[in-house]
Amino acid sequence: MKFWLFAPATLALLVGASCSIGVVDLFAGSLDAQMVLAVSRLPRTLAALLAGAGLALAGVVVQMSVQNRLVEPGLVGTPESAMLGLLAVTLIAPGAALMVKMSVAAAAALIGTLVFLVLARHVPRRDPVLLPLVGLIYGGIIGAAVLWLAWTTDLVQYIGVWQSGEFSGVLRGRYELLWLVAAIGALLWLAADRITMLGLGEDAARSLGLNYRQTLLSGLVLVSMIVAVVVVSVGSIPFVGLVVPNIVSRWRGDHLRRNLPLVAWMGGAMVLGCDIIGRLIRYPYEIPAGTVFAVLGAAIFLWLLHAAPRRAHG
Repeated sequence: MKFWLFAPATLALLVGASCSIGVVDLFAGSLDAQMVLAVSRLPRTLAALLAGAGLALAGVVVQMSVQNRLVEPGLVGTPESAMLGLLAVTLIAPGAALMVKMSVAAAAALIGTLVFLVLARHVPRRDPVLLPLVGLIYGGIIGAAVLWLAWTTDLVQYIGVWQSGEFSGVLRGRYELLWLVAAIGALLWLAADRITMLGLGEDAARSLGLNYRQTLLSGLVLVSMIVAVVVVSVGSIPFVGLVVPNIVSRWRGDHLRRNLPLVAWMGGAMVLGCDIIGRLIRYPYEIPAGTVFAVLGAAIFLWLLHAAPRRAHG
């Protein structure tokens, strides 16, 4: 079955499953089922799809920027930097509008990612495993700083929310910021050829006429915006930007313009699938989708780490 026939059917199945969980309880009780569907279930489903698609697309850009398939925003300190920006604006201006908080988080995420790129220039590229390990350490240092600052200011509960990656609190009026992901995804598709040239390295990209630094900065700005929107709206979800681009690349090759819609679809479908699993395992209680995906993503990440050296020397 062709992808363009398979994808809508899969999405329809997942959306139907997400919206119908607990529907018997709704009709059996006094709640207006249609109101709950419109206010809670449908926004939650759309939020999962948009967050997963955005993080998967962000992973593609980061991998092209550092020429390494084993990294993603969660492995270069981007979410931790966004949390640091959120914590700072919460301390300085706790009553700031949501858009202001998102803008500060995006700026902090961009700065944190740029610092990692500076570090990446000094990491030997012969071993593809070394760069993600450096990213893990770098992100851990920023995360430790965030936790220490939150502890000293009695804001640890906020860190828990930003790290949870769960959709139970998503309601109509509290997720619409995620629609920015759709607009950013369209921009990335238009710039797909330029992003592909980023993956060739600076010298090769410049020889093809690409303004390397401008394209790199533009791509990282979009990545930072995606990560900030997701962290502000639903919290951090690890490994999405690592797992999905690698699966698509090994399945369909490296034709980026052709693959971007598939990357977005698979990212959204996998996150929504993990959200559904988390809601069913201990029904009527929930396990955050970020936790479910972390288990799946960690296993795939370990497999990729194991396979990378053999692929490099094969």
